[in-house]
Amino acid sequence: MKRLFLVVLFVFIYIASSAQESEQNPLIEVGDILKIGPPDATKYKYIYFPRPNFIIKKGGIINYKKMVGSKVMVTSLKEKKDGTFRIEIKKANGRKFFNSHVKVSADLKNALESGELSRL
Repeated sequence: MKRLFLVVLFVFIYIASSAQESEQNPLIEVGDILKIGPPDATKYKYIYFPRPNFIIKKGGIINYKKMVGSKVMVTSLKEKKDGTFRIEIKKANGRKFFNSHVKVSADLKNALESGELSRL
């Protein structure tokens, strides 16, 4: 009876831990295409675009409204020590963000939850 209880306990722990893992990684892989949505405020909070002065120094034009609806491709996916996922994205059409930056990074889970990024 005691062994049966231990086996059931271990199975339950295994199922719970694998459910947490699948919850952390929302099945996004390198090469997936995502769509940029509107920000909650005037700037994006979870897509880490460069600061305006860096965009201007590289000859770019700051226009967050043009980002809405842009299709982007995931170029790298890294898990941080705290369990969150940081992704790097580039525009799917090969152009630069704000005509100045090829890649930007984003917090995957929070960007998906807030609607800044969405799956196609």
